[in-house]
Amino acid sequence: MTATGIVGEFLALKEETDADILAMQCGDFYEFFADDAELVAKELDLKVSQKSSHGSSYPMAGVPLDDLTPYLKALVERGYRVAVADQYETESGHAREIRRLVTPGTLLETTDADAQYLAALVRDAEGFGLAFADVTTGRFLVTEVADAADAHAELYRFAPAEVLPGPDLRGDDDFLASLRDGTDASLSLHEAEAFAPGRARRRVREQFGEEALESVGLDSERAVRAAGAVLAYVDETGAGVLQSMTRLQAYHARDHLELDATTQRNLELTETMQGRRDGSLLDTLDHTVTSPGGRLLREWLTRPRRDPDELERRQACVSALASEALAREQVRDVLDGAYDLERLASRSASGSAGARELLSVRDTLAVLPALVDAIDGSRLVDSPLRDVVEAPDRDAATALHDELDDALAEDPPKTVTRGGLFQRGYDAELDDLIERHEAAERWLDELGPREKREHGIQHLQVDRNKTDGYYIQVGKSNADRVPDHYRQIKTLKNSKRYVTEELEEKEREVLRLEEVRGDLEYELFEELRDRVAERAELLQDVGRALAEVDTLSSLATHAAGNDWVRPELNEGDALEIEAGRHPVVEQTTDFVPNDLRLDRDRGFLVVTGPNMSGKSTYMRQAALISLLAQVGSFVPARSATVGVVDGIYTRVGALDELAQGRSTFMVEMQELSNILHSATEDSLVILDEVGRGTATYDGISIAWAATEYLHNEVRAKTLFATHYHELTSLADHLPRVENVHVAADERDGDVTFLRTVVDGPTDRSYGIHVADLAGVPRPVVDRATDVLDRLRDEKAIEAKGGDGGGEPVQAVFDLGSGQFSGESGSSDADESSGPSGDEGTAVVAATNGRADASQLDAETEAVLDELRSTDVTETSPVELMAKVQQWQETLHDE
Repeated sequence: MTATGIVGEFLALKEETDADILAMQCGDFYEFFADDAELVAKELDLKVSQKSSHGSSYPMAGVPLDDLTPYLKALVERGYRVAVADQYETESGHAREIRRLVTPGTLLETTDADAQYLAALVRDAEGFGLAFADVTTGRFLVTEVADAADAHAELYRFAPAEVLPGPDLRGDDDFLASLRDGTDASLSLHEAEAFAPGRARRRVREQFGEEALESVGLDSERAVRAAGAVLAYVDETGAGVLQSMTRLQAYHARDHLELDATTQRNLELTETMQGRRDGSLLDTLDHTVTSPGGRLLREWLTRPRRDPDELERRQACVSALASEALAREQVRDVLDGAYDLERLASRSASGSAGARELLSVRDTLAVLPALVDAIDGSRLVDSPLRDVVEAPDRDAATALHDELDDALAEDPPKTVTRGGLFQRGYDAELDDLIERHEAAERWLDELGPREKREHGIQHLQVDRNKTDGYYIQVGKSNADRVPDHYRQIKTLKNSKRYVTEELEEKEREVLRLEEVRGDLEYELFEELRDRVAERAELLQDVGRALAEVDTLSSLATHAAGNDWVRPELNEGDALEIEAGRHPVVEQTTDFVPNDLRLDRDRGFLVVTGPNMSGKSTYMRQAALISLLAQVGSFVPARSATVGVVDGIYTRVGALDELAQGRSTFMVEMQELSNILHSATEDSLVILDEVGRGTATYDGISIAWAATEYLHNEVRAKTLFATHYHELTSLADHLPRVENVHVAADERDGDVTFLRTVVDGPTDRSYGIHVADLAGVPRPVVDRATDVLDRLRDEKAIEAKGGDGGGEPVQAVFDLGSGQFSGESGSSDADESSGPSGDEGTAVVAATNGRADASQLDAETEAVLDELRSTDVTETSPVELMAKVQQWQETLHDE
């Protein structure tokens, strides 16, 4: 085919697909032409050449056939959809066809150990249906949730690489914007017909069986629509992994602890607030020795369980492994030889697994009986760990192991089309071909010595290359001894190359045998790989069992090495922690442990204390200890009793989301709203500074009302850290509210944070001390100290300013007399009109002397009259705050 024809074929194939880039096989290369070549060259730093024909020139870039995978992975990870057109033989030559569309959610060639999910999302009047498929492992999960917040939480939890929004969501710009903001997923608009209820249900039944939906209790049409769309997308992109999707798993909110996206971020479960894995809970606990074990640990941390029986089973396994150090290390040593069976099953199903991958399957299947022996030979035999390794069908696993062991050569080539894959005795026809091929090669090996002896040529050797085939090379010094039946084919600097009729005949025989052997071995290998793919469910069962043992061993390793304890789980309301620690922070600092008690009668703790004293850490560690207990892990404490909760909700700090039109305070209020709507009496709520993003009175009012609502209506176990010390008085009026504070020691102006939580409130935050520690200029710190002392002692502030001419100006408002006074030219107020030390005196700062008593109007006088008549001792805080806000608004309007 001419260059123009090749480019024409490329452009025609590109028209057939909606892919961003097309990689087209041309012999031993995958080529990119025209705009695709320029794009790929820019992204991957490839060299661009020009292909010219009939006056036209086309940019061209290419990669070798066997090197496509890393380039493909790099392009897809940059968000491109890449179509791959493979070449095949026809009677008239070569043709090409798009066999696969590679997208972020269907990329098999990933080296990332984490799960790689493709998700579909459907909405109807009653809620959302979601489906998650990991094409690299064959896992397939579906669920339904009630609202958008829950849908976002699930998407954040699974972190899909690609999301297929249903037709009813594609026009919802706000939802899609939130989706893009909350995940790194690529959004793809799959055909609307794939989401049709009838078509989706038929696909699900064809894939998983007629009774699959009923067997998992899935009767939600929206969840079925999402599942059907995922199956259709995987099929139409040509990933070829449907055979590995053997099991439909439906899960429900009641199965797992509710963790919204905000809580997962705030608790830094899998990454820190800065987006790094290092410093997260996952990074701290991950001592796994296999990639499936690490993947499962991540799943457990983001999807804690609520089933006490399952949690007790996991705890028993961790306990046994933690107490048996030698047995634990032996188990970990055995697991260290395991490969990722779930992914190997998918690669086998897709037809991309080579002989070395099948050897990895064989070697990993051998780990299962070795693991059983390690457990049986120790005290672990009496633990539930034995049940984990007994779950897969060991006889079937052994049979597959033996079949692979009998079939494959120990060191097969990477390429599966050139022979050398199988052992002798595997196939009689292949054995005959191998024997004939080896006999021909022995003849060739013996040709050189034979020719030397027969013709007395010392500098003679027989060799082979791609250009000349087999040849006899003779040094020029021996050229006069070359017999007449040698035919010269090439002259080199110091030698000449020859062939003979006998050598050419033998070469044809060898090439024919190599071709026939390669074809037969490839055919046999495809059959063997298909049989492995047919056992995908077995491989997944074995892989999951090994991963679970690895994950449990990781938790036990951390528990044993960090003095963690087994928590007592119950279905009551108690959360009692003795000498609790933060699981991550304790790794990097000398940690001061603290106790915590929450129960039905003491269900709401108002946590006060200095800035930077550890209030947030104290609350987060309570949440993490609860979460770890519901993972089945040990916890960082001297002892712990944990009542199983249905959800953990946190509001810890906030950032502006200005691109979405939301300020810090708006984000804070939306998070608070979600908690107040979602939490139940069986939840754990962590609030760190509610209401700080607005005016003081507004903030206190919101915090006060939220506390009352959580206490009276929601009744969730709650820890609320605040610098609004007014909230501590709630403990006198609400029966389940109690105060605790982080202690500090102040001597001679120096403050020491003790990091110890004790009962009772505090009325100081030591913010100026923290400002000093942060490096705020000394004049500002000293002035702030003066102002704070004045406020405490006199309820007044002396304003230091100027009137533009350098003269200081001050204005004082005396609540008792209702009179203003101001003075220029002095930094101190006049004794007759300045602050008197009475609690009813306040100072209004004026920078240009505008305020004086003669300027008071009727509205302001009315406010002052009402202020004078208000008895603060008989007015509730909420009512008083409302009055103050009303007075502020009136004065502001004036």
